[in-house]
Amino acid sequence: MVDRIPVTDGLLDRVLERLGLTGPPAIDRTGLDDLYRTWCHGVPFDNTRKLIALRSGRDGPLPGIEPAEFLETWLEHGTGGTCWPSCNALFAVVEACGFEARRVTASMGDMGQPNHGTILVRLDDGEYLVDSAMLLNRAVKIRPGETVMDDHPLMPIEYETVDGTVGLWFQFAVLPAGAALPCRLMTRGVDDQLFREAYEASRAVGPFNEQLFASRNFPGRSETLHGRRQVTRREGGAIETKEHDADSLTTELTSTMGLSPTFVDRWVASGALEASLEDRAPPEGPPVSELPPSRRG
Repeated sequence: MVDRIPVTDGLLDRVLERLGLTGPPAIDRTGLDDLYRTWCHGVPFDNTRKLIALRSGRDGPLPGIEPAEFLETWLEHGTGGTCWPSCNALFAVVEACGFEARRVTASMGDMGQPNHGTILVRLDDGEYLVDSAMLLNRAVKIRPGETVMDDHPLMPIEYETVDGTVGLWFQFAVLPAGAALPCRLMTRGVDDQLFREAYEASRAVGPFNEQLFASRNFPGRSETLHGRRQVTRREGGAIETKEHDADSLTTELTSTMGLSPTFVDRWVASGALEASLEDRAPPEGPPVSELPPSRRG
């Protein structure tokens, strides 16, 4: 049996209040959408705590994998986490609200290896994907055996089922316009220990170990900081990019991502700001062979 992660009633109340909810949502599609949308708007997907830990060389687990500690730190400093800790925290909140949820491993980039954690929530009419990294703004219904294009104005997604597994494509903020990143769902119903081990394994190699990555949604737009670059995606597909210096980048971390000045000072002191200002080429899109169904010839 998959273990459950308790979130006390008092902590849940504070989290829901901070998200702008008056109480636990209804256990239905509308309630799940409300909870997930407010998470996408309120909890950034970011690697700031991980960068501090990696640069300090300190012993012990990477920060944020304990859901209660993740949530308390978010309440105090506005920080989020990368996929394994942020998914674990969202999973704990979803379950504490009364939903039936499962943690799921996935392969970001469809590389054949589990390198991503996500969540499936079961409602009366089927399963829904809620992902703390993709920040899709609404729960996406997974229809087994179907090819689906969900043309959301800000976060479009499409998926297909091949050989019993669901492969999906979403608009990863830092990819070129029109490029979609593939991700394949893998093992459903994994336990807490697997998430902890996967997060620790990401110390050795991972896309969030060197420069800043932070993403958060707002009504009608998403904002992403990647190194010194900022990418704004708007409903309808418009994309704006700009580059920052040290002062403007730290300002964006507080004003846009919502991190506390105290925490940002700690992040700067670790040397992560200096590393994030280094010039690096933006990522390229996935190979043509990994195009979503709607773009195949």
